[in-house]
Amino acid sequence: MSVRISKLLIILSTLLINTIARAQEKRVFGTLTQEEQNFKSYPKDSTAHAVILYERGYHYFNIINNKIRLIKKYHGILKILDQKGFDEGTINIELYKGKNTKERIKDLKAITHNGKNKRFLSKKKVFSKDVNENWIQVSFAMGNIKKGSILEYSYTITSPYIYNFSGWDFQSHLPKLHSEFEARIPGNYTYNRFLSGKLKLTVNTATIKKGCFHVPGYPNPADCEVLKYVMKDIPVFHKDENYMLAASNYISRLTFEMSVLHNLNGSKKRFTKSWKDVDKEFSRDKDIGRQLSKKGYFYKKLTEDFTLTGTTLQKAQKIYTQLRDRISWNGKYGIYKNIRVKEAYEERTGNIGEINIALTNLLNAAEIPSKIVLVSTRNNGLPKKKHPVITDFNYIIVKTTIEGEEYLLDATDDYIPFGMLPFRALNYYGRVMDFKNESSWLDIKAFNDNKKSITSMVEIDLENKLIKGKIRFAYSGYNAIEKKRKIGNEDWETYLTSLEKSLGQNFAINNHKLVKYKEDKKLFSESFSFENDGLEIADNIYINPFLVKFFTTNPFKRETRNFPIDFGYKRSYKYQINIKIPEGYELEKLPENENVAMPENLGHFNSSYLQNRNLVSINFSLNLNSSYYGPSTYPYLKELFKNFVDKQNNTLLVLRKK
Repeated sequence: MSVRISKLLIILSTLLINTIARAQEKRVFGTLTQEEQNFKSYPKDSTAHAVILYERGYHYFNIINNKIRLIKKYHGILKILDQKGFDEGTINIELYKGKNTKERIKDLKAITHNGKNKRFLSKKKVFSKDVNENWIQVSFAMGNIKKGSILEYSYTITSPYIYNFSGWDFQSHLPKLHSEFEARIPGNYTYNRFLSGKLKLTVNTATIKKGCFHVPGYPNPADCEVLKYVMKDIPVFHKDENYMLAASNYISRLTFEMSVLHNLNGSKKRFTKSWKDVDKEFSRDKDIGRQLSKKGYFYKKLTEDFTLTGTTLQKAQKIYTQLRDRISWNGKYGIYKNIRVKEAYEERTGNIGEINIALTNLLNAAEIPSKIVLVSTRNNGLPKKKHPVITDFNYIIVKTTIEGEEYLLDATDDYIPFGMLPFRALNYYGRVMDFKNESSWLDIKAFNDNKKSITSMVEIDLENKLIKGKIRFAYSGYNAIEKKRKIGNEDWETYLTSLEKSLGQNFAINNHKLVKYKEDKKLFSESFSFENDGLEIADNIYINPFLVKFFTTNPFKRETRNFPIDFGYKRSYKYQINIKIPEGYELEKLPENENVAMPENLGHFNSSYLQNRNLVSINFSLNLNSSYYGPSTYPYLKELFKNFVDKQNNTLLVLRKK
């Protein structure tokens, strides 16, 4: 196909997309436009296996059996572009349920369009199952799917949960030509609304409709706010990207949150509060405030169970370590209910709230001023700062200040030393709860000295046709913690077997030694001797000096990235190897040194080679000088890793016979 014809097809496809997008208004179910039936490909994303041509959500309130109900309607039209898109024909719809009430689905319809042929969904093919105590999943699979099929379905959900005015995801795992959301909200319900993500709305309107909502028994109907939001030509959101925070931070979606409820009897309930209100409520709360007032009980425990000597810092470290070792985390977060610190201390097990509130009490009992900090974990999304949304937080840590230096603590992880937080808690900021003065925002900063270094001395045994030598691994910061965790969670033989396997098929490890983990310095190391009998002896001997690889592939593969890269903490990788050239051989050529740097010193890769008589010294290093990289830096970061991985995989030393 000529370049000219290819360009013409792209132009025609783009015109077709624009025509479809302009035509999307309220649709009659079962009717397709000619443009939709002619749609063949999506030139803006050649990797797409299916495209949402149209979708519409409509939420409003209605009276059913004299009860106010939230009605949620959905209508979607989806084009299958190739066989890999067939899985999109399986539809799952989530319904919420409580103890006594639940959401219900009705008017479920679906059609598979293949030209003039239509396959309608049979009710016998619709299945429902309980996922857990709060969710029901309704599923159905559409039949007769082929390349080019158009799948259309619609349904209505009736919900008793008027406070849960769920939002709308404009962005998903599929590209969309047209996505719209409409709502009709009576004036006695006031919602805050948030648009997340960087994509812009093409339609954003709000009007008032007089007398649109009437409740039997009340004379005056309520006016309604009528909202309409539209986005067009929406790119895919890839949730499987490496090194990202929760998708909710970046995906383009609309969120509603109840702010004020004007009851029909004239009373008013305010949901959106100030932090001053929240501080007051938390100070009296049985699961937060009251649990923080157990200073007397924990003062007694200090004298009974703890031996405190030394400086204030040393005392704090002992309290932290002994409590961490005493109470095991039960795997539950539980920061808003069922927090009972005395029971957790006595029973030696507890949730996140119980352990870290107990730590706060112990530190305060020892006259080391400490406060709890509400945070959100990395996979839970960033909390909103504009006003309190308590459900944004799902975790508690502790802040203490000793001799002017601030420490953030979390005693729920056996491997985390004093002054560091588990990786899950490294989520930028939290709210320090100060009930005497006023709560405030606090930046969460990760420990920065996180290195992984490998040093090796290698020689070639020509007689036995093997490479042998010694390797030393040294870890600091989070690398040391994760290594210690891996060793602690496996029996010794299993660990050594997995270590040998990671080095390669022909490696045998001998004389393995661990250097005891130095918690105060956050260091850990291991060393061992090895033999690799996979060497081929010939006039030319080929050696890849990377006996161990930090990355086997580039973690950044996509052409572009529309959201930040978040490593959680700064990282450094260093590799040094000294290779002794055997007698009778010489190095054919010394590879060239290389330096690759990102703009503004955000990252740096270096490789250097030096020969001194029969010894070749090679040094590689990769430094990531930031934990956060914006989307604009993605091409540079991708290129940096590409160079580093290429050097690991493709560097060859050629030793030739003299």
